[in-house]
Parts: sequence; C-alpha cells; structure tokens
Amino acid sequence: MTESADLAELALDIAREAGAFLLAGSDRVEAVGSKSSVHDLVTQMDRESESLIRARIAAVRPDDQVVGEEEGAVGAPARVRWIVDPLDGTVNYFYGQRSWAVSIGIEIDGTPSAGVVVAPGLGEEYLGVAGAGSWAVHRDGRTRLHVSEVTELFDAVVSTGFGYVQERRAHQAVVVAELLPQVRDIRRVGAAAIDLCWVARGALDAHYERGLQDWDRSAGAVIAQEAGARVTGPGGGPHSPELTVAANPVLHDRLAAVLHQLGADGGP
Repeated sequence: MTESADLAELALDIAREAGAFLLAGSDRVEAVGSKSSVHDLVTQMDRESESLIRARIAAVRPDDQVVGEEEGAVGAPARVRWIVDPLDGTVNYFYGQRSWAVSIGIEIDGTPSAGVVVAPGLGEEYLGVAGAGSWAVHRDGRTRLHVSEVTELFDAVVSTGFGYVQERRAHQAVVVAELLPQVRDIRRVGAAAIDLCWVARGALDAHYERGLQDWDRSAGAVIAQEAGARVTGPGGGPHSPELTVAANPVLHDRLAAVLHQLGADGGP
C-alpha cells in the first residue's frame, strides 16, 4: 500500500477506538463549556476523545503534528499532519441523537491525502485515500462510493449547517429561506463530516456551509472528492471557513452560483 493508504488504515483503527469510547459514555455526558457561543457546547467526552486519539497517534507516529479541535496544534510543523475532530456533532451527542462522528484527516507535505469518518451511532464508517478512491467500510467488506448524478438544482436534496453566533445564524436563515424554493429539499444533519460522507455516497446531492474549520471538513472533503464530488470554497477556490460547497461537478457549479448570488459566502 501507499503511505497515504497505510496512514488511512491507522486512522480508521484509532477513530474506531475513539468512537467506541464515545458510544460507551453517551449515557453520562455533561456539558463542561462552550466555544463560539453559549449554545456551541463542549463536553468532557470531546476532550477525552481527543486525548485518546492524540495518545494513539503519538505512540506510533511521535514526530507527526496533530491539530485538534479541542487543543489546537501540538508539536512542531511536520511532514505528516493529522487533523482531528474528536466529536463532530457535539450537540447531537449531548441530546442523545445518533448523528455524530469521529473525523480524522491526514495531510502529507501540506496536501490532503486521506480521511476517515466513523459514526458509531449510525453504524457507518468511511475511508478515503487521495488518488485511490473512497469507500463505505462494512464488516463484510468495502463499498466504493459515488456521488449522486442529480444535476438540476430543483431536483437536489441539499444539506447545510448553521453557526452558533446570532448574527451569523440570522444571515444564514435568510440564505436558506431564499434557497429552499429552488431545491427539492433542505436537510440539517448537525455534523459536517457526516454531511460530506453522505454526499460521497449519494444520500445527499449537495452540501454547503459557512464557518467550517479544518477539523470539520478535512476528512470528509477527501472522502467526497474521491467519490467524484467537487469541493470548493468562495469563487471556486479551496474550501475554507468562508464557505464549503460539495456536489458532483455540474450540480456544484449551479449551486455555487446561486449561493454567491444569495451572499452565502459573505455576511457575519
């Protein structure tokens, strides 16, 4: 296997362990803080999951850098960088819902190279390797992922997410209200890593969101791209906190054009 593929398999093992830890502790979760607003929860399980992941990486890859949502960047810049969301969908997890995941992306020499997303509550696992493909991982094997073939915006089921700061939420509400009559339907899963994987397997036709950080989209973007999605940011540039849009290339361009007209890549 290639280096990227080897690291993806290691990441999958680590994400599975963290996911099992979170699943076992889901009946005793308590909020211990918040981030961007009082509604943007952090639980002790977020922190303990990240600590577990960091420890497992350090045990076998001590020279790599790890960037996590809870602790930020630890270690000097390195050739291999792990980008970790130890619990994507914290609010879902806190409320006992199943749509949450462990997300681990890997960059080699600054290039997104692999990603895994493990969603134990849903019984779903995804793995992608740049240049090789992406798969849904099952007990009895792996299924190659392919994005949907829907090209007309009016026929598309589109997912999105919302920030936790009131001013941003108000602007995002205006955008989604204008978009809704132009699409088949809107979904709000509450975990961007899952959104991107569902685009990859065709369970959603497209996803867009403003405010996603590296750990929110790193793994899912690789998985979606390897399934045939175009994943970009404002003006067709790299996906970024300003905006992330993911869909098959034709639908992507149509959705991106409408989102630009609606100001989805602007505002608070």
